[in-house]
Amino acid sequence: MAARPKVAFIGTGGTISSLGWDSLDVLDYTATGQRLDAEAILARVPEARTIADIVAVPFRAVPSPAIGFAEWRALANLCAELAGAHPDLAGIVIGHGTATLEETAYALSLTLAVDCPVVMVGAQRPISALSSDAGLNLVAALRTAADPASRGRGVLVVLNDEIQAAREVTKTSVGRLQTFRTPDFGVLGQVDGPAVRYYRRAERRHGPGTPFDIRALPTLPRVDVSYAYADADGTAVRAFVAAGAQGLVSAGLAPGMTPPGEADALAAAVAAGVIVVQSTRAGSGVVPATTRLRERGILSADNLTPQKARILLALALTVSRDPADVTEMFATY
Repeated sequence: MAARPKVAFIGTGGTISSLGWDSLDVLDYTATGQRLDAEAILARVPEARTIADIVAVPFRAVPSPAIGFAEWRALANLCAELAGAHPDLAGIVIGHGTATLEETAYALSLTLAVDCPVVMVGAQRPISALSSDAGLNLVAALRTAADPASRGRGVLVVLNDEIQAAREVTKTSVGRLQTFRTPDFGVLGQVDGPAVRYYRRAERRHGPGTPFDIRALPTLPRVDVSYAYADADGTAVRAFVAAGAQGLVSAGLAPGMTPPGEADALAAAVAAGVIVVQSTRAGSGVVPATTRLRERGILSADNLTPQKARILLALALTVSRDPADVTEMFATY
């Protein structure tokens, strides 16, 4: 019998690791403060070890709102260490809370220096809940990470039997199992039982081989997101600039507009040397680089959501502060 592929499983906490008050608790489980580490999650899903020879990797067990740059850097380093320590590693699975899963996935997709597939997985219901999706999501993620066809596709996100690209996917529902969607383009593939099937590729570049190396970076440049709404007068923009923001992402009204007061504040930020990128709160679609934006010195986020535009802008600022260079990065990644 052929040996099972070797897959590392890193647990960072989140719903997939959480224990609720009882089996019917699918809403208030975070209040228990009980989250399992990677080994304990695997003990609850014994089927996982029939898929792969799993290396359980201790990390930390926190709710995903507590995860940010420090954890991205630690995970980037950890993935590199695992790939070096296990030359036969088929892939890496990272368990993560769904609240910021898409941000961690995109940050890692831009910064990882490993060749093996890295798959992010989460759950909408705690592992202790009746009809939890945690176990089957984990099995699907392990199958995806172990499949040779997953190589070269960047960081992948697997939930609800669907494989999505880190750059494209976003959480669209608070509680539904089909929450992770790619609005403009759809899934990359699907996991049906033991079969991992791909139907398309994401075209934008990703790691390894990007200019974004965070493994020894102490911090990212400060980049904030300003959310546009009727009568927004730029107060938030001015506060972010006063706090030291080096970059700003405007989550504008579709197709990439802001009320007059907000627009004036963004133009003043550009004049003060802040790099401003225009995104949209709509959730899909490309922000066109219109004459109005160009005249104000504001760049287009392409079709990135505001939270992902923030990540790319922060990483871009570690490489260059030239608006032309930043524009090229948004067209590339």
